[in-house]
Amino acid sequence: MVKLVQRGDSVDYQPAADVAAGSVVVQEDLVGVAGREIKAGQLGALAVTGVYEFPKATGVGSAIAAGAKLYWDVAEAVAKTDSEAGTNKYLGKAVKTAADADAAVRVRLSQ
Repeated sequence: MVKLVQRGDSVDYQPAADVAAGSVVVQEDLVGVAGREIKAGQLGALAVTGVYEFPKATGVGSAIAAGAKLYWDVAEAVAKTDSEAGTNKYLGKAVKTAADADAAVRVRLSQ
């Protein structure tokens, strides 16, 4: 028997260390965004749906087209179009083109 636990726009999360609001949290292949600060050991929530602005690299060749698949680079803390052989975690798709000079890209989270 299957039982609905929650809608799924966000998931419960209890961190070992404090998490600042707006932080990207990666749990294996699940990527979420902390909408509010979550104190260590306290139950909070991570958004796993919605459209968010993520930081991206700037400079020549860093533009991202609307509709492009995007991945979170944990080491560099930026969204990229390259999964880097599975090292980067899938975020979703760009919903608006981001130019080379743009420091952020809008992403529709998709798990």
